[in-house]
Amino acid sequence: MTTTTFIFILLGAALFAGIGIILVAMRRSDAEGSATKAELDRKAIQVDRKRREKKAEIAKVESGEGTVMVAAPAEFADDPPKEEISAEDMGVTRRKFFNRAIGAVFGLFMLQFALAGLAFFWPKLKGGFGTPINAGKVASLKAEVVAGGSIIPKFIPAAQAWVVPFEMDKLAGSSFEATPFVVAGGEGDGVGLMALWQRCVHLGCRVPSCESSQGFECPCHGSKYNAHGEYSSGPAPRNLDRFEVSENDAGDFIINTGNVVQTSRAKEFTIAYPQGPFCV
Repeated sequence: MTTTTFIFILLGAALFAGIGIILVAMRRSDAEGSATKAELDRKAIQVDRKRREKKAEIAKVESGEGTVMVAAPAEFADDPPKEEISAEDMGVTRRKFFNRAIGAVFGLFMLQFALAGLAFFWPKLKGGFGTPINAGKVASLKAEVVAGGSIIPKFIPAAQAWVVPFEMDKLAGSSFEATPFVVAGGEGDGVGLMALWQRCVHLGCRVPSCESSQGFECPCHGSKYNAHGEYSSGPAPRNLDRFEVSENDAGDFIINTGNVVQTSRAKEFTIAYPQGPFCV
């Protein structure tokens, strides 16, 4: 399961849960969330009872409880006119408060989830993986990836890619003939450069290079590829993915990590493999 798929599943689950919470709150809000006439009458009776108790306490005579008799304030005169208390005066009931709290909490959760999703899916406009990466001078890279007739892949962390050499005369008839933009920098000496994504096409493990076998071998499930990323064995369904590459006017090798190229298994290798003991 990919990260994007997991994000969508989590978003769907949160959305369904939120809809359920909102439906429950809406169902309770009209019939049970507002202050009803019975609740208003009950609270009015409680207020009237407390008023009468206060009146009786103030009006006790000295012979009864040993307290001093005082005159009752005007506000406690016999049977003062009752005033009806409106829903606004009574305020918000406890149930209505909880309904509003549920809606507020869910709203904050969805807002936070939306912001996190936006940050995840928003394209990176200023460098980083998913944009063109300058891997350095073409001439310098060529000198680094070939040593004594052996290929020494150079890893570019920002691009998550292995840079390897590729002889331009092998392009015709290969798995890459239809995508010549995956090779660049070979116009002068006939040796270009490729950028292979380090991610195994089976389940996404990081694939290290193996100098002894002159290829790439996945440590997770044993998929093997030659130095050009062509599938050799294991559960992988195709060659290693690679990026679109180019050489700019300054002689820099540019890896466009926003354009991933997939190619099917090669019928014939463009380079021999293995050339020595396997690492995995």
